[in-house]
Amino acid sequence: MLGTDFIKGSPCWLDLGSPDPSAAAAFYGQVFGWHFESAGPDAGGYGFFQRDGRTVAALGPLTEEGANSAWTVYFRTPDADGTATDTERGGGTVRVEAFDVMDAGRMACLTDPQGGEFAVWQPGSVQGLEKTSDTHSLLWVELHTPDPEAACTFYRGLFGWREQTMEAPGMTYRVLSTAEGDQQDASFGGVAPHQGTGERTRWVPYFAVDDADAIAASAQDSGGSILMPAADVPDVGRIAWLADPFGATFALLKPEPQARP
Repeated sequence: MLGTDFIKGSPCWLDLGSPDPSAAAAFYGQVFGWHFESAGPDAGGYGFFQRDGRTVAALGPLTEEGANSAWTVYFRTPDADGTATDTERGGGTVRVEAFDVMDAGRMACLTDPQGGEFAVWQPGSVQGLEKTSDTHSLLWVELHTPDPEAACTFYRGLFGWREQTMEAPGMTYRVLSTAEGDQQDASFGGVAPHQGTGERTRWVPYFAVDDADAIAASAQDSGGSILMPAADVPDVGRIAWLADPFGATFALLKPEPQARP
């Protein structure tokens, strides 16, 4: 299960790039009750989504040329420069070379060989998110890709991830775990094959909710859209896929009692 004791390969940060950060902050405030806190006048409009005074995600303006609004998952690394180099060696690309974010840490923006965009975080004063796996916070991350086996090979080379296959309706799903600890306890995400033509490779964040139907309705009422209505997944929980008013995709999950995604 995703926690905040981050180790190599853990999802440790999550941010949203938006063409209108003020409107995006209002949308997520309405849907999840998040409060947006600016990182200050030198942060270029970047800031933090907080719940109960703890950071659950972040938000900033789009910075890459031609970028569309999207959530970006960051994975912990002890060496952002080295992970960028390994990404290229593994057939991926470096969109933004590693750089320091003041004293907070060092990051790089990367793309896997099949087009999935992600980032890495080498911590300084900021270790990562302050709340996960709780109501209205990050619970799970999921990669949708045309070749799950190749994707797992690539990320295993970067972070040492382990995977375990399970059969789901119409597909084989791969549950991802960090390299250390009990494999089930260390699970944080999964890899799913594309389910239709036109689907692009991407990482999708899942937020924990108590009522997926109500949150989906609230998102739609607030200007977002429902990409997949809430539905039950056996042994997992109730899931819905949504997009915010600017097209950034995210998902909801109300876990079954004692269930692990």
